[in-house]
Amino acid sequence: MANIFRRWRIWILPVLTGLYALLICILVPILLTKSMQNGFKKEDQGALLGGGFALLALPIAFYEIIQHMIHYTQPRLQKYIIRILWMVPIYAVNAWLGLIYPKISIYVDSLRECYEAYVIYNFMMYLLAYLNADHQLEHRLEMSPQVHHMFPLCCIPDWEMGHEFVHMCKHGILQYAVVRPLSTLISFICALNEVYGEGEFRGDVAFPYMIAFNNLSQFVAMYCLVLFYRANAEALEPMKPIGKFLCIKAVVFFSFFQGVLIAILVYCGVISNIFDTDNTDDIRHISAKLQDFLICIEMFLAAVAHHYSFSYKPYVNLAQGEPWWDAFRAMWDVSDVHNDIKEHFSVVGSSLSRRIRGRGAYQQTWGHVNERTSLLPDQVIPTAHSAPGGSFSGYTSDPGHSDNQFGSVEDLTEPRASGNNVIT
Repeated sequence: MANIFRRWRIWILPVLTGLYALLICILVPILLTKSMQNGFKKEDQGALLGGGFALLALPIAFYEIIQHMIHYTQPRLQKYIIRILWMVPIYAVNAWLGLIYPKISIYVDSLRECYEAYVIYNFMMYLLAYLNADHQLEHRLEMSPQVHHMFPLCCIPDWEMGHEFVHMCKHGILQYAVVRPLSTLISFICALNEVYGEGEFRGDVAFPYMIAFNNLSQFVAMYCLVLFYRANAEALEPMKPIGKFLCIKAVVFFSFFQGVLIAILVYCGVISNIFDTDNTDDIRHISAKLQDFLICIEMFLAAVAHHYSFSYKPYVNLAQGEPWWDAFRAMWDVSDVHNDIKEHFSVVGSSLSRRIRGRGAYQQTWGHVNERTSLLPDQVIPTAHSAPGGSFSGYTSDPGHSDNQFGSVEDLTEPRASGNNVIT
């Protein structure tokens, strides 16, 4: 028995594939029977078609997640990748449940909206873990050309390259991880008290204010993410970042604006003209289902995009690998999120005093930071012979190393031999 568990990498995929096939064989006939009993209405047709795309997306997403757990050789990076990959199953199941049980959509939508913020947080942490493995990110940025603000914020004073730039970018992104769950909670409370007014752009309901609030927060997060990418584009090149950025933006930001657009079309009467109905409740019901139906289709496309953009293949045979339970535990352990959000509140609470002190608060000698920055992942600077698991083979341990290139970052994308470890 113990030998069977040690060989879990061999049997885990066939077993899970069989269980998933069994689930489909049970679930699909039940849904078909229920649809025929209801007269196979358009709502049932939409639920079946959307469910078909969701069932196609789930195995692709789970395959990639399991492969990362099997080849869990770079915990500092892969724990964030696994969390990002869970976005497709959560979104797909959420949207499908909204199609089948529209009355509970407000509850499952709350989970999806909160996970949006969680994905943005993990993507930023993934970039920081990738760039700051040798603890020289801020030093490299200090030596880099100044990155200027873009339109429409070009009038804002430039953030000084180095500590200030990283500080502002990461907290600009992290604020969305705080705002989104908070606005979701407020919307949920307003809906229970019948003052939310979903789809109504009136001054006496909460819906337009929540849309504007979330829109502003998303804009700030996306802007800081783009600005951070511009400053580190060359260093991120080995990891092929364009596809990863597009996956995050397309799923998280596009789905939000898609919902806003559908709500505007409902309010302007466009959807009512298409579906030939003037009943307000029916129009909102149709618009909610339309959003869920589109998300089911989009999650299939996102699963395919994630399969190529966040592939497990660069991590195969890098080292022995960590036990699968370490990957599973890291996937659900959100203590790092808790600590970083606490730091964010601390930073926001003391922002006024930092403004009074001026930019001198950011001008610190490299290697000595007065304010602890927990968002920069703490890592032991590895060498070419570092132990596997939490290291990056190929990094130099010399703090005075002047080369700005990321030797071990390239190891994740290109085959290379290093000592006794052969990267394939």
